[in-house]
Amino acid sequence: RLFGPIPGRRILDLCAAPGGKTAQLVAAGATVTAIDRSTRRLKRVAENLERLGLVAELHTGDAESFTVGAPYDGVLLDAPCSATGTIRRHPDVPRLKGPEDVAKLAAAQARMLRRAVELVRPGGILIWCTCSLLPEEGESQIDRLLAEDDRLMRVPVAAAEIGGSSELLTPAGDVRTLPSHWADLGGLDGFHIARLKRRS
Repeated sequence: RLFGPIPGRRILDLCAAPGGKTAQLVAAGATVTAIDRSTRRLKRVAENLERLGLVAELHTGDAESFTVGAPYDGVLLDAPCSATGTIRRHPDVPRLKGPEDVAKLAAAQARMLRRAVELVRPGGILIWCTCSLLPEEGESQIDRLLAEDDRLMRVPVAAAEIGGSSELLTPAGDVRTLPSHWADLGGLDGFHIARLKRRS
């Protein structure tokens, strides 16, 4: 939905496994190229697509160096992260990732983001998301990228695009979900989602 009208558009799904977002993009009518650095995990993507009767172009590769088929109309980067956003379901998560781990992940995310910018065409859309509660894996990444690269602009998400849930939007127009949101329904996982456009 955040990509806008999608039928016929060429979308690259970086870090695609296990393939749920890939499947949604294909089902919506996009021509999808999906990559993951793990052959085993990419096999799961293939199996899930086959089970659903969907087709995408799959590549084993590194999001930091991938070049096949570029530039794309849109790029989705669901970056590897600390997974602190899943704390309501996995209370042990904070003990599994220390500050050094988070720093390494944040550095890798920054490299992937810079690569993703090169893979999207002028006028195209880049969607960034992480299941993290930490600003260094979310808002801070995007703010720094925008400060360093004037080819990009933030495209604020409208409440209407996320079912009218304005409480899930930051002042800058990113999506920021928290475990405290919708507590009466059990809460939400923590996510940060930003939409960027590469200037024409």
